[in-house]
Amino acid sequence: MRRTTHTRTIALATLALLLAGCGTQSGGDAGGGDTVSSSPTPSSTSTPSPTPSHPDCAKAEAELGAADTGHTYCLAPGETIRVSLDGTTSRPWAPVKSDGSGLEATNSGIVLQPGDASAAYRAVSAGTVRLTSSRPLCPSDPARVSCDGLQEWTVTVVVPEA
Repeated sequence: MRRTTHTRTIALATLALLLAGCGTQSGGDAGGGDTVSSSPTPSSTSTPSPTPSHPDCAKAEAELGAADTGHTYCLAPGETIRVSLDGTTSRPWAPVKSDGSGLEATNSGIVLQPGDASAAYRAVSAGTVRLTSSRPLCPSDPARVSCDGLQEWTVTVVVPEA
């Protein structure tokens, strides 16, 4: 009886450690940073200054990445913005989706590595667009414990009236 209790305790502790390790991936998994929630987090780069015509957003950089999640950016009519999300084969980003009006998809012109997501959009009219993607929190590996969690990426792009 005593041996059975000890074996169960070790088995439960091992299972708890495996499950806890799922959401704390680090190291060679490029592009995701340490952010695993959908809540906005500050970018490690400096935030661009707000566009005078729309004080709620920052001037969009030429290329957005995983660290830009949760932010709102302005894009002037005619300008182009690119999205480049670096993933891995075991934790691939879903294709970037757009919801709203004001942007038109254009050729991103980038060769992708397995697991990456890339997109490019040109501002064509006034409007607001939400760009989104997601990827698994845990690598897909049949030999490991799996989880159903997702790392979400979302950016709002505002095209103010000219």
